[in-house]
Amino acid sequence: MRTLWLVTAMAIGLAACASTQFDIPAISPPGKGEALPGKIVWHDLISDTPQQTREFYGELFGWEFDDLAIVGANYALIRHRGRVIGGLVDQNRLPATADISQWVVALSVADAERAASTVEDAGGTVFTPPTSLGDRGIISVVADPQGAVLALLQTDGEDPADRSTRVGDGEFLWNEMWSSDADASVAFYQKLASFQMEELTAQGVSAPVDYHVLSSQGSPRMGIRQRPADDVPPVWISYLRVADEAALRDKVSRVPALGGEVLVPVTQRPGGGFLAVIAGPSGAGIALQTWPEQGKPRRVSQLTVQQGGES
Repeated sequence: MRTLWLVTAMAIGLAACASTQFDIPAISPPGKGEALPGKIVWHDLISDTPQQTREFYGELFGWEFDDLAIVGANYALIRHRGRVIGGLVDQNRLPATADISQWVVALSVADAERAASTVEDAGGTVFTPPTSLGDRGIISVVADPQGAVLALLQTDGEDPADRSTRVGDGEFLWNEMWSSDADASVAFYQKLASFQMEELTAQGVSAPVDYHVLSSQGSPRMGIRQRPADDVPPVWISYLRVADEAALRDKVSRVPALGGEVLVPVTQRPGGGFLAVIAGPSGAGIALQTWPEQGKPRRVSQLTVQQGGES
């Protein structure tokens, strides 16, 4: 019951974000992108401690925050080395009665109206019907049939192009959905976009985990796996890239002093590399994963992700 209440409260806040009539900048400059339905193209962080959150990520990753020059806006763009990589929403200026701090992914869709109808037909929930955000495009905030909240975003055909270079240290590397029914989640997301699915099994662990990789346009876009425990609600988890184990351990060691929390300490993954899960001052969790600068692609979570898998 508590989980349902929190999810409902979060959805109300997200709906308020989407329904506010702001002209938010496009994700890609005109002529620099292409339509890539099925790709996670954006990440927003809703935080009830926006100033502490800025300081936390600024110290750990060098992120910078640009407030939108709009009267009454509660939104800032997140920049990393000059590159816009996400957004920050000040929860305190939303009509939310509970803490809804969380990272929210935005999935590119070809038709927001059709995608929202697909969600409803599959037993999911549409909290915000397709709503214009100006240059950003048309957005709909939904929960999939398992209850995981995400945004559906129809741009004007200018999704960020797939990169030919490595994702930078401190940028988004991968996205994963932890489901209460992984097979059902795969079937649902394949209805939203023309995904191809590959099933892998993580070896070298006490209980092998089936892992589903969904790809579109020839590139892997997301992973879907069974949630690690029954008390973990279905949720989307995003990964930030860290260069190597030493850098990861250094960042994780600084988290408590910066006001965050270490949820999962540095751990070696069966597929290669090292992982940690942390939460910022607002309590929103995010994963950190090592990834080499050069050489053969390593494994993110249980799969091999092609170079430039994120925007």
